Amino acid sequence: MRIVVGYLYPKVMCQYGDLGNVITIVRRCQWRGIDVEVTELDVGDAVDPGQIDLFLVGGGADTHQRLVCEDLLAVKGEGIRQAIDQGAAAFAVCAGYQLWGHYYRTATGQELAGLGVFDAHTIHRAAQTGTRLDTIARAGSVRAVGNLVVQWGDQALVGFENHGGRTYLHPGARPLGKILAGGGNNSEDGWEGCTYKNAIGTYLHGPALPKNPRLADHIIAAALGRRYGDVQLAPLDDTQEIAAHDQATERSLARPSRARHLWGQGVG
Repeated sequence: MRIVVGYLYPKVMCQYGDLGNVITIVRRCQWRGIDVEVTELDVGDAVDPGQIDLFLVGGGADTHQRLVCEDLLAVKGEGIRQAIDQGAAAFAVCAGYQLWGHYYRTATGQELAGLGVFDAHTIHRAAQTGTRLDTIARAGSVRAVGNLVVQWGDQALVGFENHGGRTYLHPGARPLGKILAGGGNNSEDGWEGCTYKNAIGTYLHGPALPKNPRLADHIIAAALGRRYGDVQLAPLDDTQEIAAHDQATERSLARPSRARHLWGQGVG
């Protein structure tokens, strides 16, 4: 078996160690004897919807999103949407998640059009409150920063969040899961992330997949399923990974993120 990973904007959208997600997918495939190829898709590179089985895209600041948003729509957009509708998997993190919604309104109020894969939109907290980001204290007051734990089916996902955008799911959109600790999508409705077919958008980073091997395997199986149908992955010895996951989850739940408190303040 073989999958092709399309790694979007590796030089620009990789602010929170997102390369770790790529490495995790590659290693967990290789340990099972699954052939995996990583294709870097930078600015100017078109997407062949029949080639890519899994898209990975990471985080970045507003400036990074401005650099890639036009290319994402005009050069890659149609290919990505076709691939997702044909069953390709995706893991879009933070800024990548925001640009895969309908639009993202930046801290200065500029509206960046998104792919529309996720039925959601995002507005930076500073644009909502009119906060001037001219000091570290003001910038920090509009960000959700800290540990994030999400109930995903019968499992908990753990990671770290650091984002100023508030993401709102539209009616009928499916969240990734319910927040157990942290701010998540918007620190208001209790939901984190969004899913569409085999695509996942989330604020879990740090990166997320090394900490959540079950999620990584879920994504691998979905990517393989596009060409090989229902795939049962061979189990791996994840004793250390699961122990680290459980310890991080327990610590995060015992010491909840201050994201809800900070976001509720707002500094005009």
